[in-house]
Amino acid sequence: MSAVLSAGGGLTAGDRSILTAINTGASSLSFVGSTFIVLCYCLFKELRKFSFKLVFYLALSDMLCSFFLIVGDPSKGFICDAQGYTTHFFCVASFLWTTTIAFTLHRTVVKHKTDVEDLEAMFHLYVWGTSLVVTVIRSFGNNHSHLGPWCWTQTGMKGKAVHFLTFYAPLWGAILYNGFTYFQVIRMLRNARRMAVGMSDRVDQFDNRAELKVLNRWGYYPLILIGSWAFGTINRIHDFIEPGHKIFWLSALDVGTAALMGLFNSIAYGFNSSVRKAIHERLELFLPERIYRWLPSNLRPKNHHLIMHQQQQQQRSEMVSLKTEEQQ
Repeated sequence: MSAVLSAGGGLTAGDRSILTAINTGASSLSFVGSTFIVLCYCLFKELRKFSFKLVFYLALSDMLCSFFLIVGDPSKGFICDAQGYTTHFFCVASFLWTTTIAFTLHRTVVKHKTDVEDLEAMFHLYVWGTSLVVTVIRSFGNNHSHLGPWCWTQTGMKGKAVHFLTFYAPLWGAILYNGFTYFQVIRMLRNARRMAVGMSDRVDQFDNRAELKVLNRWGYYPLILIGSWAFGTINRIHDFIEPGHKIFWLSALDVGTAALMGLFNSIAYGFNSSVRKAIHERLELFLPERIYRWLPSNLRPKNHHLIMHQQQQQQRSEMVSLKTEEQQ
């Protein structure tokens, strides 16, 4: 969000057109990815567990953040303000929902607490309340005007400072919290695994690989926010140091990676084994068998090969019956 709102000054009209195209394309991918997760939650009842409900709220925030990024180029004052504030609100909400997911995992795995579902109301108050507060504070000192392809909401030094404090400060706080939390969870599970291996003469290698895959995926979660906003942070710092000079390639990386946050989140948090299983079951029920062979192997139903084998056996039986009847 902030990447898109602060990459315009000091660039040529052609540069701003390119950045606009990058923003629109990347935001569209994020919108599609997060909308897919939202639809999966709404359509598949088996996914409506508390853990995936948090992913649903994350995807919903990403979807709305991406939508308002795609809107772009508001030309009037009120629309300009609305676009800037709504984008700020939902992008902040997005990375705050990742902290609730990390908190839930830590409380369940490390603290061995089972009361996380009772905290849902507190999660909503924390995420939406904090997002609202920092969005309102962001209006202080900002000189809203329209510049280039975006709603320019941080033209003054005071406005830039306020924006940095209301977006990048909580963002990097969330990154540090997620990193520390997942480190504790992974360390505890690895220690538990070592103890289990030491107490058992035989370890199931398949379960071992699956567990390691899960642990590695958790380790990547904090990297999503870092990858999405590292260039934006560098660009903001550079803008403080040299406010009249914009670096095009840095602005392009800033805009592109920030706008892809929703896509990264939908893949990492949303497209998990539960979602794939739900999709497999629907494909098995509604798609004709002849279409399965055209699908990627990871989207085919797990019992597809069994179904094919049974059909082949049935065809062979029918052929044997026909031959027997002809001989008679």
